[in-house]
Amino acid sequence: MSNKYSPGIVSLLLFALLCGCAVGPDFKSPEAPNASSYSPQPMPQETVPAPVLAGNTQKYNPTATIPADWWIMFKSPQINALIARAFKNNPTIQSAQASLRQAQQNVIAQQGYFFPSVAASYSPSRTKIAGNMSSSAPGTQANGDVIAADPVGAPVYYNFHVAQLSVGYVPDIFGGNRRQVESLQAQLQAQHFQIEATYITLASNIVAATLQEGMLRAQINATTKIIKLNNENIDILHKQLALGFVAGIDVTAQEAAAAQAEQTLIPLSKQLEQTRNLIRALTGNLPNEDVPEIFELDSIQLPQELPLSLPSQLVEQRPDIRAAQEQWHAASAQVGVAEAGRFPQFTITGAIGGMASTPDWMFREGGSFFSIIGNVSLNLFDGGTLKAREQAAREALIQAGADYRRVVITAFQNVADTLHAIRYDAEYLKAALRTEMALKETAELTRKQYDLGYASYQMVLLAEQNFQQAEVNLIQAQASRLADTAALYQALGGGWWNRKDEVSQTPQQVADSNTVHPAAAATAEQTPNTTATTERLVP
Repeated sequence: MSNKYSPGIVSLLLFALLCGCAVGPDFKSPEAPNASSYSPQPMPQETVPAPVLAGNTQKYNPTATIPADWWIMFKSPQINALIARAFKNNPTIQSAQASLRQAQQNVIAQQGYFFPSVAASYSPSRTKIAGNMSSSAPGTQANGDVIAADPVGAPVYYNFHVAQLSVGYVPDIFGGNRRQVESLQAQLQAQHFQIEATYITLASNIVAATLQEGMLRAQINATTKIIKLNNENIDILHKQLALGFVAGIDVTAQEAAAAQAEQTLIPLSKQLEQTRNLIRALTGNLPNEDVPEIFELDSIQLPQELPLSLPSQLVEQRPDIRAAQEQWHAASAQVGVAEAGRFPQFTITGAIGGMASTPDWMFREGGSFFSIIGNVSLNLFDGGTLKAREQAAREALIQAGADYRRVVITAFQNVADTLHAIRYDAEYLKAALRTEMALKETAELTRKQYDLGYASYQMVLLAEQNFQQAEVNLIQAQASRLADTAALYQALGGGWWNRKDEVSQTPQQVADSNTVHPAAAATAEQTPNTTATTERLVP
């Protein structure tokens, strides 16, 4: 009976030995946070309106989808064209793509350890032995050649040829290599989500920069009008001073007001130039390589319907959360790698080949050889190194879990902050509009009273200065509302999962640096009459 079942038992044990099991914890995706809203109290489902640019009522729609090219919601062909070029030329994107390709190759390289390694070698040699060591007697070689006797003191020459094919295999008994591949695959997915976050961040930065440019241009236009009005008033006052209708202090007061207005124009112009430099850099241009687009606030529309993902969906939509989860997964697999290192290590090596004094006799009778060697090794004492490595891996797992929870909390805070900002932006814009309209009317009435002699010119200047500041505040409120709306799309994940060709599920396609991001390509097709720029590098 023993003879009958022994081969089967041995085969079963060998199969179990080769297959083994992967030690270490099996990672499970964390459950979504138990949150039903982004605020302890119910939030308004729509914003207050204001009859001015960017003053439309915005309503939240929990069922609305977030398009992958969400920036088209602002109805600006200039923004669409700019983002399309930035996705192609920005070096940050190119760097992220290269990192993704690197992670892919690291996975492939580690998977190679599942297979045996095969190597071929050929070693020819020729040796000269000093004649005073020995003398050779007559005889014949294996190939039949006659060896003549060498006199004592003559050197002896030997030729030796060895060719062999060697095979090495390390069975993954305890799953150390499987855990290492699992860790690298998780890092690959993390890098994939990082590149998605890079695209979303770049698009958001471009939208923010274009809105900044539009705001600065509007403020510069308003300030320029005030300066022009002040200069006109100065000319009138000089004429009135010559006729004795006003005092010199009225003229100097108006000149001071004009100078102050011109002074506020300088930092606005500086910020505009810096914003243009930022836009050039984001699109991959050097500072001397301008972009053709010019951005004005009145050319950008405010989206009226806003998406509002459920809190349970946010952890699946935010690429930074998904990346943190994959890093957590990678840390979990590294615990298994460290555990496997403390178990016995198995290796199997084999070789087959031939050796002879001439190449043509290496594989003839008597010249061939083979060997097969199995080895088991166990580290009996290492000063606590392997145990410390395992404990370090477990601490890294705890750290990765805490980092994941921190990213989740920050993401929820980001959405909540943006929702509150949109709400109060609308209320601030409405209040700023009322203030601007009231101060405009106050300035007009004060000037009429001055013309009738009921008000001093200093009162006129004060009223105009107040109106000027109110107009600047109104422009800032309009830009803030547009910018926070764009920030909501970014905070909710940017819609990368809604791309039609699902590049998000195919990292190899995203990693192709010669391919434009699909969302940008679709945007470019919707943007007529745009001028493309050549690929540049940002310093």
